[in-house]
Amino acid sequence: MITLKNQTLVITGASEGIGRALALALARRGANLVLNARRERPLNAARNACRAEGVAAESVAGDASAPENIRRMVETACDMGNFFGFIHVAGVLKPGPAVWEMATSDFHEVMDASVTASHLLIRHAVPHLREKGRGLAVFFGSGAAEKTQPGIGTYCAAKAAEEHLARQLAVEAPEILTLIWRPGIVEGQTQEQARNAEGECAEPLRKVFRPWKEQDMLITPEESADGLLEFLEYRPENYHGRVADIRKVMPRKD
Repeated sequence: MITLKNQTLVITGASEGIGRALALALARRGANLVLNARRERPLNAARNACRAEGVAAESVAGDASAPENIRRMVETACDMGNFFGFIHVAGVLKPGPAVWEMATSDFHEVMDASVTASHLLIRHAVPHLREKGRGLAVFFGSGAAEKTQPGIGTYCAAKAAEEHLARQLAVEAPEILTLIWRPGIVEGQTQEQARNAEGECAEPLRKVFRPWKEQDMLITPEESADGLLEFLEYRPENYHGRVADIRKVMPRKD
């Protein structure tokens, strides 16, 4: 069981979707927060909403794959006190193109959001957490890490690499509780992008994503965020270095 009240956490991808829902849910539980996303205005709105819950919250706008931004996040969290770890939510999908069709810049954007940002969080946060002898590192994984899905091949590769980095961290720094959280099929920007994808592999991709919406299989960002926090409140150490899938550890209640 993890008590998050009065602890300080870094949350990436916090301006919308699951990241924003998670930040607000953490604030309601008394956690202090350093929030990150690329777009400053919605990020600051999320920060202010967290402050309204009576906790300390700061924002660092910018790309999470930029070393100076991660450094600022961790330094800000340390300055706030009780730095406890991070939850890496940020990710980029870029759906539709076949692997050979994807622009190099888009390839790097997808890989950087999941892999480079994960490494930078580990590089800058873990030394501080190891000094304390405890901490939390949560990486948002995906079932895509185990699939070859036409139209999101780069995303699949990025999530596979991110999940492996998490497993590596769990072995190398066992004092830090490291989890791979698969948040379920969540309605939001990436789902909409996939439903309306364009490119050589867009059609088979749309055939996968559109039925989820049509058959009411999607959960809300709030449901996904609450699932993670409920999971953290009940023996998460059993999943150290492992995948915890919301659909298995927190079955949906009809």
